[in-house]
Amino acid sequence: MAASADVTHDVVSLLSSPERDYLLRNNGDQVKIENLKGKKVGIYFSASWCGPCRKFTPTLVEAYDEVVSKGDFEVVFASADEDDEAFKGYFSKMPWLAIPFSDSETRSRLDELFQVRGIPNLVLLDETGKVVTEDGVDIVREYGVEAYPFTSARIQELRDREEEARRNQSVRSLLISPSRDFVISSNGNNVPVSELEGKTVGLYFSHNSFGPSSDFTPKLVRVYEELKARGENFEVVLIPLDEDEESFKEVLGSVPWLSLPFKDKFCGKLAQYFELSTLPTLVILGPDGKTLNSNVAEAIEDHGVVAYPFTPEKFAELDEILKAREAAQTLESILVSEDLDFVIGKDGVQVPVSELNGKVVLLYFSAHWCPPCRAFLPKLVDAYHEIKAKGNALEIVFISSDKDQASFDEFFGGMPWLALPFGDSRKRSLSRKFRVSGIPMLVAIGSSGRTLTTKARDLVLQYGARAYPFTDEKIKELEAEEDEIAKGWPEKLTHETHEHELALTRRKVYYCDGCNEQGHAWSYYCEKCDFDLHPKCVLKEDKVSKDDDTDVKEEDKSKDGWVCDGEVCKKV
Repeated sequence: MAASADVTHDVVSLLSSPERDYLLRNNGDQVKIENLKGKKVGIYFSASWCGPCRKFTPTLVEAYDEVVSKGDFEVVFASADEDDEAFKGYFSKMPWLAIPFSDSETRSRLDELFQVRGIPNLVLLDETGKVVTEDGVDIVREYGVEAYPFTSARIQELRDREEEARRNQSVRSLLISPSRDFVISSNGNNVPVSELEGKTVGLYFSHNSFGPSSDFTPKLVRVYEELKARGENFEVVLIPLDEDEESFKEVLGSVPWLSLPFKDKFCGKLAQYFELSTLPTLVILGPDGKTLNSNVAEAIEDHGVVAYPFTPEKFAELDEILKAREAAQTLESILVSEDLDFVIGKDGVQVPVSELNGKVVLLYFSAHWCPPCRAFLPKLVDAYHEIKAKGNALEIVFISSDKDQASFDEFFGGMPWLALPFGDSRKRSLSRKFRVSGIPMLVAIGSSGRTLTTKARDLVLQYGARAYPFTDEKIKELEAEEDEIAKGWPEKLTHETHEHELALTRRKVYYCDGCNEQGHAWSYYCEKCDFDLHPKCVLKEDKVSKDDDTDVKEEDKSKDGWVCDGEVCKKV
């Protein structure tokens, strides 16, 4: 936002209109705006239809309730709701003031003044009307009532204190709060945090209703019980992120370790402290209370109890184990699991994995609900047919992220290759092995069974069938051809469509900001602005080979924990 921290506003003229000199409480009472003079004021841009707003509002209410008694702080709600009924329902949960819903002109004026481009948004003003911060939401989320009076000096003080706490981190500093010096056991008993000192401790961030968390918990139980049986000085403390208390109690009663209490304030603080970005996460603290590893969940998935004691030296050993596994990798070691030694063709016909030996195999992670997957499929089909028509040994195996059999059947019905059966358990291990965080993803396995690349999708988009057999040697050959094409092109130039100088840059796949078509290999690029121009939009047509490789842009959609950005659907 453009509103500067040096700007000072007259709070009366800021919040009033020619027809109105008051604000509303949720019971309908009117409060004169002049009563806010000399107070710190937060202008809260929010709406009932906004999920992040509904999640943040209780946090702001909690901080407000602790601060408002001081008599020098108030919050004013500026609604982005679309009708009066929605406004009233949402405002009824707020203990502060609001601009009347009928005064859309003032609400719009505030939106423009503070350049509000996303909600929730909280602009904080000091007693003089000076903008203290435009990042009130982040500050309240991170520090809560501790941030009061929300000045830059106070925020810096909290950050300095936080940095000191990191330097002096211990089990006690992480787990003890002003009102609690214990964790709880699976039977609900209080266990002093002091009993964890000197142990290797795993902080297990988990949400029981989230599939990967519920799948990982039994594996962690097995590792935990084996380490305890060996007499290892190891403990786990659950950091529950569940919203439902019954779900929390069910999980706690089924595991052998300790936990923070349900909805303890330190759960959120620890998630921020360790910059939680994925679930499940198992942070390892050494016997001195310092962080040994920020997340060993994948190591436990891959190696089990062998990953203990989770030290850098142990992870160096595990890296060598993984290298040895990669060197010995075969198609069977990837695609065969116990009695699951087949893939399927049309009508569910089982094809033994052994019949794929000696071929280049592409593992195609995709789903019908994913717009980028549907856009990519025709390109992959064309490349597949062209490669096969030349007599090359190639097969593709579709690995579905669809949610039901009907969607799987419909999508697979348009594919000329093989698939794992819908719901096959091998999908999870393959996704973990190849670190699948977004779809579509295409992994190329060579004729020897070794992994060639996990970025075969980009290669198909760039080169189509010419990318076969997806080896480093082939890609270098294609890049050399591209270098030859670009000979004689100017390395830098200016163009009327962009204010900065553009540099000839190798780009894998991009959308031209001139013609909106997809390009690859070369772009006249402005790194500062992330601006691309296809060479054919800059140079004469006879100097540039045409790029007819276009893509289908579809409306962004989300589906069950995934977000599609138009290019890739990624796990939230």
